[in-house]
Amino acid sequence: MIILKRLMQDRGAVIAMSIILLYVVLGLFAPIVTYYEPNHINTSDKFAGISWSHWLGTDHLGRDVLTRMIYGIRPSLLYVFIALFVSVVIGAILGLIAGYFRGYIDALIMRCCDVMLAFPSYVVTLALITVFGMGVENIILAFILTRWAWFCRIIRTSVMQYTEADHVKFARTIGMSHSSIILKHILPLTLADIAIISSSSMCSMILQMSGFSFLGLGVKAPTAEWGMMLNEARKVMFTHPEMMLTTGIAIVIIVMAFNFLSDALQIAIDPRITSKEKRRAMKKGVMSI
Repeated sequence: MIILKRLMQDRGAVIAMSIILLYVVLGLFAPIVTYYEPNHINTSDKFAGISWSHWLGTDHLGRDVLTRMIYGIRPSLLYVFIALFVSVVIGAILGLIAGYFRGYIDALIMRCCDVMLAFPSYVVTLALITVFGMGVENIILAFILTRWAWFCRIIRTSVMQYTEADHVKFARTIGMSHSSIILKHILPLTLADIAIISSSSMCSMILQMSGFSFLGLGVKAPTAEWGMMLNEARKVMFTHPEMMLTTGIAIVIIVMAFNFLSDALQIAIDPRITSKEKRRAMKKGVMSI
């Protein structure tokens, strides 16, 4: 509650959360908030300019750009949410186990993480696409296979700091079970760290999802997706640059929102960060003088 209160006092955090919430609501209720069908073709109305009928114009097939951008939130953002959630759950469970029990369990889990982290996410994704074919499902699977190990390692480090706390030692002394200690005394302390790394990880996952679709390895046509829309707009970027600008700006806004939210979460959890940054800025100013 204290962290949430601090977040609500941060104007940048409130704006970032509002933008993220707006994107999520638009993506979930796309059929309700849009008038056109995302794949409705009207070649007689192609490359129509901005008007009351088409707020962002139409593409090379006469499809409404704004409608496709709203429907594109689903694969570009909501599917990434699913991949992130599954990755965090797997990583948190294994990280809590490794950080709490230590010993051979910790060593076994960490060696598995080392193996998974040895393969870059792009390589794993390309391998899955080669074996199973193109599709957003394989990209999500690649995200889960590569991200859980990263979350596991970070959460394990966080858990190891809390296992030596006095309240955890007292819980062991009175005979509380290991599962109860993890759920009641350690997990709540790690939620803040999980929120920070999740929000920062969303940025790279959104960009990777759009990047693979831009290369033609993600969502298949005619499904609306931001990366695919950028790829289609690339062909007419000099004659109709607004086609690429509108989709690109939508990606930049949501990525910046998650970046601002991640920074705000760090400050809300540890307010001393702001004072440290101020002191560093003052020292740089003195040195420059």
